[in-house]
Amino acid sequence: MSEDKTTHFGYETVGESEKAERVRGVFDSVATRYDLMNDLMSFGVHRLWKRFAVQLTGARAGQRVLDLASGTGDLAARVAGLVGPRGLVVMTDINAAMLARGRDRMLDAGRAGNVRYAQLDAEALPFPDGCFDCVTIGFGLRNVTHKERALAEMHRVLRPGGRALVLEFSHPTAAPLRAAYDLYSFQVLPRLGRLVADDEASYRYLAESIRVHPDQQTLKGMMEAAGFERCDVHNLTGGVVAVHRGFKL
Repeated sequence: MSEDKTTHFGYETVGESEKAERVRGVFDSVATRYDLMNDLMSFGVHRLWKRFAVQLTGARAGQRVLDLASGTGDLAARVAGLVGPRGLVVMTDINAAMLARGRDRMLDAGRAGNVRYAQLDAEALPFPDGCFDCVTIGFGLRNVTHKERALAEMHRVLRPGGRALVLEFSHPTAAPLRAAYDLYSFQVLPRLGRLVADDEASYRYLAESIRVHPDQQTLKGMMEAAGFERCDVHNLTGGVVAVHRGFKL
């Protein structure tokens, strides 16, 4: 019997086979308050981050877009409006509770016509090569155990000329901002999670998972290693969040 390799779950070291279950537990716990907490945690600025990322997709009418780690569907809803009735958005998540919340939101918003849903693992996509014009993942890559596998899968399912966008918390670029961000992340955020979502531990994991996620240049290098070209990085809010974009040429 092979020994289970280890990986990060926040600041903890856990077996790779355990991480997916732990992450699933986090999002099962926060699903019902996820949108409210996003607004509170970011003071609503997450909406601007997502709007900017969608602009970078260059999605056009009739295109096919795969949205990984869709959560409650913020990116998918915006992209569905761009690709229109002749296009398609495949909204996915590894977590059934989050995907169900996202599907309900899309139905309520009247976005059901050009959206499909799939519960899947970003490391093993059940799609043929070259079938999407764009792949997006918003605030989900840091929760993936083998990020390099997910990036390789994103590259594989893109058609030539397609592009991938990774919207993710990153590393602030200025020292004073880093200090304030650490204070907010480890003192304020867990308390907010306890008060609003009755779940301090999940929001402490959120802060820790951001700190062990690759920085901007490291992630750019990982995308290049996965085969992406013309990769660029867009720092938002002083690098608290970054959008990485790469093309399959």
